[in-house]
Amino acid sequence: MPPSEPPVESGTNGADLDALAPDELDRLEGGVIALDEAGTIVAFSEGASDLLKLPRDAVLGRDYFQDVMPAANVPAFRGRFLAGARRGNLDEQFEYVFGRLPQPLRAQVQMRRGAFAGNPVTWLRIEALEALGYGASRDAVVSAIGRRVRAEPVDPSLCEREPIHIPGSIQPNAVLFAADAATLLVTAFSTNVTEVVDLSDPPLLGRPLGDVLPASYMAAVKERLADGTLDDGRSLRRRVRFPERSEASYLAVAHLHAERLIVEIEREPDIADDFRLASQTDTELAVARLRDAETLAGAARVAASEIRALTGFEAVLVYRFDSDWNGEAVAEDKAPNWSRSLLGLRFPASDIPAQARALYTKAKSRFVIDRDSVPVALVGAPGGANAPIDLTFAQHRSLSPIHLEYQRNLGVNGSMSISIMVDGRLWGLMIGHHRRPHYVPPETRAAATVLTDAFAMRVQEIESRRLWVERQAHLDVEGRLVRSLTRSDDFVSALTGGVTTLLHLFDSTGAGIVTGERATLIGRAPPAEFVLEIAAWLRETVPQDQTCFESSNFTAAYPAAVPYREVASGLLAAFVDDGRETLLVWFRPEMPSTVTWGGDPRKPVLAGSGSVAVLPRRSFERWVEERTGHANPWATWQSNLAVSLAEAVEGVVLRQRRKIDELTGLLAEKERLLAQKDLLSREIDHRVKNSLQIVSAFLQMQRRQIADAAARQAFAETSARVMSVARVHDSLYQADRVDEVDLGVTIESLCKDLAGLAGDGHSVDLTVERGMMVPYRKAVALSLIATELVTNAFKYASTPTGGGRVEVTVSSLNDEGGVQLKVCDDGGGLPDGWAEPKSNGQGSGLGMKLIRAMLDQINARLDVVNNPGACFTITA
Repeated sequence: MPPSEPPVESGTNGADLDALAPDELDRLEGGVIALDEAGTIVAFSEGASDLLKLPRDAVLGRDYFQDVMPAANVPAFRGRFLAGARRGNLDEQFEYVFGRLPQPLRAQVQMRRGAFAGNPVTWLRIEALEALGYGASRDAVVSAIGRRVRAEPVDPSLCEREPIHIPGSIQPNAVLFAADAATLLVTAFSTNVTEVVDLSDPPLLGRPLGDVLPASYMAAVKERLADGTLDDGRSLRRRVRFPERSEASYLAVAHLHAERLIVEIEREPDIADDFRLASQTDTELAVARLRDAETLAGAARVAASEIRALTGFEAVLVYRFDSDWNGEAVAEDKAPNWSRSLLGLRFPASDIPAQARALYTKAKSRFVIDRDSVPVALVGAPGGANAPIDLTFAQHRSLSPIHLEYQRNLGVNGSMSISIMVDGRLWGLMIGHHRRPHYVPPETRAAATVLTDAFAMRVQEIESRRLWVERQAHLDVEGRLVRSLTRSDDFVSALTGGVTTLLHLFDSTGAGIVTGERATLIGRAPPAEFVLEIAAWLRETVPQDQTCFESSNFTAAYPAAVPYREVASGLLAAFVDDGRETLLVWFRPEMPSTVTWGGDPRKPVLAGSGSVAVLPRRSFERWVEERTGHANPWATWQSNLAVSLAEAVEGVVLRQRRKIDELTGLLAEKERLLAQKDLLSREIDHRVKNSLQIVSAFLQMQRRQIADAAARQAFAETSARVMSVARVHDSLYQADRVDEVDLGVTIESLCKDLAGLAGDGHSVDLTVERGMMVPYRKAVALSLIATELVTNAFKYASTPTGGGRVEVTVSSLNDEGGVQLKVCDDGGGLPDGWAEPKSNGQGSGLGMKLIRAMLDQINARLDVVNNPGACFTITA
């Protein structure tokens, strides 16, 4: 409010306060209080004692704003006092609502500079205007408390039906305007708008918002509306002034929601030192300390400590939700004289019901200066009150009276709650508690929100790093299992019998595979027959569109498992196939534990009366629960990984098995055809051998009828060559395989045949290596070469008496993987230049041409020496 002339006073009330003695102050109407430069009460009239219901002896010498009336420690009250003390000039009057007296009181306060007992003071003249209630909702709660006759708990879901987003009022430290988003005409306002605007003429409802707010601010609002950047919790924050009403600076925050533009206007501190105002340096240092924290517990402790240092709350908690929305205080920083510690205590989900969690997910912070302040009603349609305006994103939305009663039961007055959002989900809350009213300036509130966001990001970093390490280790295990699957024909043994098994996943102590009516188990697990019963229950219970089931309290879901809770209090199962015949299962043991709750969790809310269906619990004494039948919970990524492994089993093994069955049938057919082919090939070889033997016999018969010696020799050589090929086919017929020949056996039989054909006086000394298998092509070539060399030895290396002895050796070359054929005679050896064509045909006949052709065909080498007879060595 701007300085204004004090009202004309009559009688003793018109006296100069500076000149009155204490007993004269007592005779004045209303209340009179004198504060020294520090805010200490140096005079307190009887009227003030009657009005504020405070004994004079109890307040003299005490700090008015810290000890006596802490709710007045706000810019609108103490801020005026501090600004006037600095200026040395103060004369203002304003309305103020004193909250927690025997009954709330709306009063006119005059504040001016003066003197008392020769010392400078600030005079407070307080004139009662109206006795108030706390509002219909709060009055209903108070009435229900007074009539409470039942103590039994009721359905906690009743709490979730309270429409806390449309309370119809705001906290008294701000002014609110609501305007139609399209026309920017005022559709509702808080009844305390006289702080910044005159209500008299014309009426405020229906007026353009631009008539109320500064033009520069409205221009920024219109720009943001045009850009579409004022919805989804985004806001426009600007400092504004209302020079016609006050010299003070205000913070205006605008946002768009439900087709309404909501503008909240809050008086700011005159200077930073007046109230605990966080600086950018404070925030940066706090973020740096958070960044240095390596563990989740360490980061939580740092966050609680730094936010308490910023905001000045007596206690700050880091409150974390579990998967069932129960809460736990995982870190706490508190003043030395704060007696109640909530660290480590658990709180039931009904303490922060679903609709409250939904609001915390959307609107990130909520600060309450004074639990006992009287909410300021919103005015909508002419003559209407409590207009149903959605205040989801309003910073100064008044709180549920049931929640305020909860705070009262907890012994908390000023409070703070800031959402900790991790990966887009409400992870927990940063909670501040103060036993008295506690004001936090806007800049400090913003800094606390930023620091909480920094903590949330640090939580995400720490948790992501921990989860990444865990997941990588499990992915490595899964990779080894999948590789085992691909190399094994038996997927059950691959997953349960190798070096790496299902037991190496998910910190389980038991695991197994159910295939039809067979259960293969490893580790500590229930008996196989009971696991088959579990599988049957899962097939009936788990919806068809789900492939996974997990529970950390399996005995509650399936009471028949109670006898096995020591090994199966936790169950994770994943179906492999669409028919659900195959199932992967993991078990975790019971982890008996002691959980300490802040009050009995079985009695979260109590029955109310009248329009108040439920009331918050009053007891927060430690309540210890011995928990049985619970295992360590399964993480979501573990369930996902189980499904992934089940899909791998389906994809790699079962489908492969179906393919193997198909291929096995094809292979059987192929083997049948190959057997027929082998039989046919052997029959052909047998017939070819017989045919060649017949041809050789005919050649021998023809030879005996020819008189010419050269012709007889030609027939004998041709017969031998045919015989050599016949011997190869005979070996093929007798061999196990149709594409390889035992070369040693073949050459041995061939040489015996050649010696027989040569007649008396000729013999062959054989040294052969049996079992030396060579391809058919190579066997034919080497047999023909051996035939030519042996027959040539009989022909050209004969002794004078007509006989000849030939040595034939067949051996393998182990180092080179080849074979060696050696044919040596005991004749006179080869003459010099034997390979050159001679008139007698030696060295250039058909036999040597055939030998060279065979050598080229199998890429073999021929070495010849005289030792003293001729010795031929073929390496192939």
